[in-house]
Amino acid sequence: MLKHIKTLTAAMLCVAMALCVSCKKNNVEPSSGGGDTPTTIHAYVDLGLPSGLLWATCNVGAENPEDYGDYFAWGEIEPKDNYDWSTYKWCNCDTLDNYKLTKYCTDIMYGDNCFVDDKTVLEMSDDAARANWGGDWRMPTETEMIELKNNCTWTWTTQNGKDGWRVAGSNGNSIFLPAASYYEGSSLFEGAGYRVGRYWSSSLYTVIPDAACHLYFLSDHVDTGDPFRLYGQSVRPVRSSQK
Repeated sequence: MLKHIKTLTAAMLCVAMALCVSCKKNNVEPSSGGGDTPTTIHAYVDLGLPSGLLWATCNVGAENPEDYGDYFAWGEIEPKDNYDWSTYKWCNCDTLDNYKLTKYCTDIMYGDNCFVDDKTVLEMSDDAARANWGGDWRMPTETEMIELKNNCTWTWTTQNGKDGWRVAGSNGNSIFLPAASYYEGSSLFEGAGYRVGRYWSSSLYTVIPDAACHLYFLSDHVDTGDPFRLYGQSVRPVRSSQK
C-alpha cells in the first residue's frame, strides 16, 4: 500500500512539473495581485528587443489583446468617470485653470505652495500595471516606449473587429495595440476604435511636469509625446525578464 502511495505521489509531482514547463513555453506568468498567492495569469511576448524587455499581450483591464481595457490618469491606479484636474489625485485644484501639483513635480511654478520633489518616474504604488497585476509587472518607461517604436515593424490591421497596430519584433513575435482612444473629462475622444491610441509610460515630462510621456498613434503615424497627466489613457504592462 505504501509503495502505491509513493508511486502516485511521484506521478502527481511529474504532472505538476510538466504543467510548470508548459506555462513557461507558452509565455504566461502568474501575477500575485500584490500578494504572495497567484490570482491571475497574464501572457507576455518576447519581441527580441535589445533590452530583453517582455511586453504583455493585453492592456490592464482587458481579457483579450484586442479589448480596450481600463483608462487611467497618469499616476492613478483606478479608472474613474471624469478625467480632469478637479478629479486628478496629485494636484490641488481651485478651478480647471488653476491647479498645482502635489507629487511628481520638478518646477516650483507648477507645485502647490512651491512644492518640488523631483520624482521623475512613477513609484510602484502609483503604477497602474503593478497595482492591478502585481508580481513584477510595471508600466514601461519613455525609453522603453521608444525602443518598441524603433525596433519593431508596425502594421495597421484589424483583429477580431478592432482596429490597431500589429507590432512585430525582429524574431517574428508580435503584440497587438488596439486603438482604444482616450478620455478627456467624461468623454472618450472620437469614440474607441477611431484610429487613435494613447499608452502611458511611467516617465514624467520633466520640462513641463503637469505632463507625462506616452506612446500615441493614428492609423498612419506612431510617435511618443507628452500630454497632460489628467487624461484617461491605456496601460500596457511590461516585465524585465523571463523566469
